[in-house]
Amino acid sequence: MNYLAHIYLARHSEAAMVGAMLGDFVKANGGDHYAPEIANEIALHRFIDSFTDSHPIVTEAKSLFTEGRRRYAGIVLDVFYDHILSQRWDEYCEEPRAELIERFYGALAAHEEQLPDRLREILPKLIKQDWLGAYGDFSGVELALTRMSDRLSRNGHLLREGIGEVQQHYEAIAAGFDRFFPELVKFTYQRRRQFSVA
Repeated sequence: MNYLAHIYLARHSEAAMVGAMLGDFVKANGGDHYAPEIANEIALHRFIDSFTDSHPIVTEAKSLFTEGRRRYAGIVLDVFYDHILSQRWDEYCEEPRAELIERFYGALAAHEEQLPDRLREILPKLIKQDWLGAYGDFSGVELALTRMSDRLSRNGHLLREGIGEVQQHYEAIAAGFDRFFPELVKFTYQRRRQFSVA
């Protein structure tokens, strides 16, 4: 899953949302340097990614990509799923999407001194350009994937070409998301309960 989905799944507190974001920016044992609530969400982020990557519905969606582009299908789907979540937001969350995103941006700013250098560097752009809010339109998916492809040392064009793949299979992948995401929500709730008991 990409940023918005992780933030949605951690929406119960500002510290948790920061931890959910940090899962993409710290190493495997990097959570040891943070308060327990943040550290737990960093660990949970990785469980969420593993659950997603190995889920049969996600595997089925990856199979829709042509060979060659399929190696980047997971990245493309992560971003596209944030778009679908944006479209379905009211089905999952009582808090308006814009308000949650604004709360998240505020939490990042409040924890800025604790953020890894790479995240601190992109933070002004992330907030000013409203990266999470941009997923509401498909153009936001295109922009995010183009931005990612520019950072690749090779084969960035294959990642960009994945945009056409999700456009071609939009309805099928969105229908798969509708079956998959409730399972992910349930999984996350159960894993978080294990952390709170530990």
